[in-house]
Amino acid sequence: MCEPVYVQLIRGTAVMTTAPPTPPRTDAAAFVAALRRLKAWSGLSYRNLERRAADAGHSLPYSTAATMLGRERLPREELVAAFVAACGIRGSEAEAWLDARTDIACGPVPEAAAPTDAVSTGTAPVISAPVVAAPARTRSRRTRWTLAVAAALVTALLGGATASAGAFTDDEEKVLETPVSARL
Repeated sequence: MCEPVYVQLIRGTAVMTTAPPTPPRTDAAAFVAALRRLKAWSGLSYRNLERRAADAGHSLPYSTAATMLGRERLPREELVAAFVAACGIRGSEAEAWLDARTDIACGPVPEAAAPTDAVSTGTAPVISAPVVAAPARTRSRRTRWTLAVAAALVTALLGGATASAGAFTDDEEKVLETPVSARL
């Protein structure tokens, strides 16, 4: 079987290149690293990726692409589709990138047991899914700092409101008597 040949247009010239990187199905950090390798493989700038995504019918602002590749979080599916299309990946290879992203986000699809096992034993097939530990949710330092400042602000405002509430209300009502003119 022949290995496919990849031809890329680089600065208007057709260049034969190696195969593009394949998407990993392990974790978000490895997936984003593979997206970075795909960008390097394409040889395109962020502005050129934006133009090529628009030509393919997608929206991928250059700043969004740069931010996506600068983080370790799993990007949204529509961003992956736009980025892969902008890099020149089409068809089943593009689907492989989207499938890998879905597997990382949702966990792999469990494989069904072979039907011959159920026939030979006379019992229903047992489908076992691999145990996948959910990643611990961690908040960034900025998010924790923002939450701490917001909690301190709310506490200060509520504490000030309850302390000053006593200054505006008296326990005893004072009635001032003023002389009233009998002639009105």
